Amino acid sequence: MSADLSPVAVVGLGRIGLPLAARYAARGLNVTGCDIDPALVEQVAQGHCPYPDERGLANALHLAHTAGRLTATTDTSAAVARSKVVIIIVPVGLTADKHADFTALDDAAKAVAAGLRRDTLVILETTVPAGTTRSRLGPLLERSGLRVGREILLAYSPERVFVGRILADLRKYPKIVGGVDEASAQRAAAFYEKALDATVMRVGNCETAEFVKLAETTYRDVNIALANELARAAASHGVDILEAIAAANSQPFSHIHQPGVGVGGHCIPVYPYFLLDGAAEAQLPRAARRINDGMARYAVERLAEALGDLRGKTVLILGLSYRPNVKEATFSSALLLARELAAAGARVLVHDPNYSADEIGRFGLEAAAFPPAHTDALVIQAPHDEYRDLDPASFPGCSVVLDGRNALSKEKVEALGLRYLGIGR
Repeated sequence: MSADLSPVAVVGLGRIGLPLAARYAARGLNVTGCDIDPALVEQVAQGHCPYPDERGLANALHLAHTAGRLTATTDTSAAVARSKVVIIIVPVGLTADKHADFTALDDAAKAVAAGLRRDTLVILETTVPAGTTRSRLGPLLERSGLRVGREILLAYSPERVFVGRILADLRKYPKIVGGVDEASAQRAAAFYEKALDATVMRVGNCETAEFVKLAETTYRDVNIALANELARAAASHGVDILEAIAAANSQPFSHIHQPGVGVGGHCIPVYPYFLLDGAAEAQLPRAARRINDGMARYAVERLAEALGDLRGKTVLILGLSYRPNVKEATFSSALLLARELAAAGARVLVHDPNYSADEIGRFGLEAAAFPPAHTDALVIQAPHDEYRDLDPASFPGCSVVLDGRNALSKEKVEALGLRYLGIGR
């Protein structure tokens, strides 16, 4: 291993940063994970996995810990001072007015700057608006007294992984790399060629690399919005949208996604706004955000029509997580559904096998027994495996099932004497 590529400091031990650290350790690098959460750092330092639903991570952490390749600390500056490569992957979310919230990134950058040494390579992997690496992160790092492009190297490489299968995705997808200059790009590419199994794909500069991730996620959001618009149109014509999409996608130029009650997670509800930060005239991304966030209201309106009125009715939302089989509720459509149901006068109950009643309560929601003593309607928001063999007839009082992910058999639900509502079905 080149002395220029190890040790490595990974700043941010979240759902993506920790698997990155474990993967680097598996490739023979000495890695220090840095985080401001002492409890998380203690878990990692002991080789314990804080994300049990991330496939393969527990074993990877155990092996890295046993081999002495992975340690953890809350002292980011000290870890940076003894590292040749620094990976920054801390959250950048949204402010109340839908702009990038750089609070965590700025704090991390200042901590990194306090420990920077000459010839260190810094790579940002957090998804950010185009121009952030050069124009925001660079000046913060230069508080170290070292100049970007001369004494320190700076590059950007977007994370392109899916929570729950991150270690597999790190081997599968090309690693995009762009630098603030040629030397930074070369060193970053050399690092990833050593640290990962994936093909490394260099692009012209860090702004291009930043834009790649914004384009990927905005494409998905716009495509889902199209599917949702098609679903609403299909419903008005008595067409089953699932059948129509499957047939349309048999043509190789058609890649229509699936409709649903909304889009959640850290990425798709957030990153189109980063694109809009530098392209205010762009119309499709803004419209897609409005359409996808509006699907919760559309679903609740359909439910109200089926029940006659939601006032005084009890509605059970199944799935707090934003997607199946993960414990992550960031921007979950469950939150939008709960808000719309409550506004319509319903009592809202929530169940999710991944969350305790106390955890659900922290979202301001009422946790339900499973099944509850009474519910007038079920809403399938996240079709976890535990709901795969769901028997709606076992829920006392239930007369309507709103299948927000088109995950259930319409025929089976209706055979039980219940009203089935799908999205575009």
